[in-house]
Amino acid sequence: MTQTPANIVLHAADVHKHFGGLKALSDIDLQIEEGKTHAIIGPNGAGKSTLLNVIIGRIPPSSGAVVFDGTVLTGKAPHEINQLGISRVFQTPEIFADLSVLHNVMAPAFARRDGAFKINMFRSVESEAEIREQAGALLHDLGLYERRDGHAGALSRGDKRRLELAMCLIQKPRLLLLDEPTAGMSRHDTNTTIELLRKIKMSGMTKVIIEHDMHVVFSLADKISVLAQGRIIASGLPGEIKDDPRVQEAYLGGALE
Repeated sequence: MTQTPANIVLHAADVHKHFGGLKALSDIDLQIEEGKTHAIIGPNGAGKSTLLNVIIGRIPPSSGAVVFDGTVLTGKAPHEINQLGISRVFQTPEIFADLSVLHNVMAPAFARRDGAFKINMFRSVESEAEIREQAGALLHDLGLYERRDGHAGALSRGDKRRLELAMCLIQKPRLLLLDEPTAGMSRHDTNTTIELLRKIKMSGMTKVIIEHDMHVVFSLADKISVLAQGRIIASGLPGEIKDDPRVQEAYLGGALE
């Protein structure tokens, strides 16, 4: 494996993933620059979510390695990777449905502080004023503060997605992975989320976004990589990607208009 440049915080190097005879990922070489927002786009079934699952340790690559800030992630469990400073917003929201909205946001902050399997959230909740304040501020930014005491399971799909984003942000990750973060949201809520992610960008947090909504992609991305049939077919600045004929072909000439 070649040496990763100093400004690259994450490097997926020569990653392959096969499921039997299906080649889900082939020859993936993806470098994520620190402090930037890197979008990964491509048609359904291109391998985008599979790539994120390899990065966070949910599935092992068939070959190749993922390196985060000099640490090889390949072979580590998801909770170990999270403790290193990587958080992910999933395609299907993963929340604690029976807890309040506020406690959903507070729980990962305790886990980040205390380590996996070491927290006693119910003993600590009332005494953790700083974490409660941070959670409330995030819920305010995401338009969920008025629902902070309600059960998370009662939220709409779009609100659950915003809640999961708050659950990631309170961990103050160095790298945030977002798998279709605005899916199921109205245009108004999508624009609110874009503005929040722009604010996060100013803080220097590195983000990788998988998204089908090109309005979101071109509003946020510093660089875009395009996956098709498990391979990266193009990588570059947003303007370069928009005009790339290979990308137009992969999207059947429609999605980037």
